[in-house]
Amino acid sequence: MPQLRLALNQIDSTVGDLAGNSEAIVHWTRHAAGQGAHLVAFPEMALTGYPVEDLALRPSFVEASRDALRALARRLADEGFGELPVVVGYLDRSEQAEPRLGRPAGSPENAAAVLYRGEVALRFAKHHLPNYGVFDEYRYFVQGDTLPIVRVHGVDVALAICEDLWQEGGRVPAARAARAGLLLSVNASPYERDKDDTRLELVRRRAREAGCVTAYLASTGGQDELVFDGDSIVVDAEGEVVARAPQFVEGSVIVDLELPAAEADAPDGVVGAVDGLRIDRVVLSEKPLPAYEAELAGGYAHRLEDDEEIYSALVVGLRAYVAKNGFRSVLIGLSGGIDSALVASIACDAVGAGNVYGVSMPSKYSSDHSRGDAAELARRTGLNYRTVSIEPMFDAYMGSLGLTGLAEENLQSRLRGTTLMALSNQEGHIVLAPGNKSELAVGYSTLYGDSVGAFGPIKDVYKSTVFRLARWRNRAAEERGMIPPIPESSITKPPSAELRPGQVDTDSLPDYDVLDGILALYVDTDRGKDEIVAAGFDEEVVARTLRMVDAAEYKRRQYPPGTKISAKGFGKDRRLPITNRWRETPSP
Repeated sequence: MPQLRLALNQIDSTVGDLAGNSEAIVHWTRHAAGQGAHLVAFPEMALTGYPVEDLALRPSFVEASRDALRALARRLADEGFGELPVVVGYLDRSEQAEPRLGRPAGSPENAAAVLYRGEVALRFAKHHLPNYGVFDEYRYFVQGDTLPIVRVHGVDVALAICEDLWQEGGRVPAARAARAGLLLSVNASPYERDKDDTRLELVRRRAREAGCVTAYLASTGGQDELVFDGDSIVVDAEGEVVARAPQFVEGSVIVDLELPAAEADAPDGVVGAVDGLRIDRVVLSEKPLPAYEAELAGGYAHRLEDDEEIYSALVVGLRAYVAKNGFRSVLIGLSGGIDSALVASIACDAVGAGNVYGVSMPSKYSSDHSRGDAAELARRTGLNYRTVSIEPMFDAYMGSLGLTGLAEENLQSRLRGTTLMALSNQEGHIVLAPGNKSELAVGYSTLYGDSVGAFGPIKDVYKSTVFRLARWRNRAAEERGMIPPIPESSITKPPSAELRPGQVDTDSLPDYDVLDGILALYVDTDRGKDEIVAAGFDEEVVARTLRMVDAAEYKRRQYPPGTKISAKGFGKDRRLPITNRWRETPSP
């Protein structure tokens, strides 16, 4: 059987950075060539970054992407890689599409190309366009209608883009009908917890359907609220894993494959009974390589345990947001509580403790142990630390306004928010908001107070998971012989906003294990009240929780972006009207 050394480069692209992304592609192509690769691939829209969102509707950006692709092809040839086929994802537009109602202006395409001998040898557009969750690709792109096949050293390689594997039909069965020897899919599939297992089973199933070795190449890094976890996979025609890349690590998986020879009478024309895809075959090299001893097996990277995986995603998401937006340092209000402690730990791991600035802002209601826990966290992590009391400011406001009750409590939070933003402006740090998903869900946060900031690292993390992640991070430190970053008392003490004497969160909220169970059903899976009660939750607690969630939509719209780790995070995933009189349960 013919042999082929395949290089899958899971890289971290930045949206809009055509020059920087091109440099990365050249760098990793050079690396692959040095390893003797015969076919090199990069992820979905690696040249432009992903997702480009409304940039796809801007003709100037589309043309810049097309120009950058042609320039990249020439550069690869100039640097001596012209005989090495390189698959690259980019933004294109259809040359044939007719203007019509409902079609994106300019007919942009989520496309990929095969670069060879300084030219674009083959180009194709994504066939299946996702339109769920964070995806809105019918808004941006037109569909491709071909089955692209590139013949490399006597092997027919069918090509696909991300959703082409996730949806039934289309290019997967067409690859079988075309008798391809390898199915290569380039992807930018965002991370969600537990998605790696789903992805593996998907690739196994698609390989059996395609009847050939299947390679799934994924992106890594972060873009705004999305994180990409790598985890590229190669499986054989029976679905057995041949190679698997690390999670959250940029790099190259290079694997030697034995593949069926391209058939002399391989089908042409239209394949696929349902989708009717037209085969677009380009022959780059007909003759198989001389037999060689296979040396590179790709390997099977260690899989992260659940809490380590989530924590890693949060670190990667924050690091990408800070670096790609040109910032160097972050600022956090340290209360001594679990949320700010976990955010500080994530920040230290993401950007280094020397670039993390913590501020304790005690009021007359702040307990000694909370002040002590904040200082102890700073000592353990080595972050920069100071104390700015809000009592003089609070007294001045109270003297002018005479606030009481909730207004008095929220004033303290807003004074802290103002202090953080003032320091941010003065010193150039970006503020990190410490709110978790449980608090955001029920509106247990203060607008222009603890919700201020440029990024919310644990925005999509339920409170019960916050505790789990804190314990995992401390345990991981101990296993490495290091000082656990989070004081034990921050984990064990009852959560409290400390805005009035003796206050604890359970004064206003159910226990977090109960609350998070209800929220997971209502927010993440759109279950109604009756279904949640039927799942074993108290009807009165469910009704009260759902009322709080419904009433807090306007607050969530004003919260900063934050790393998405669930199937339905607040933001692009969950889109509800603010003005909305539908309720699962009537007001009491």
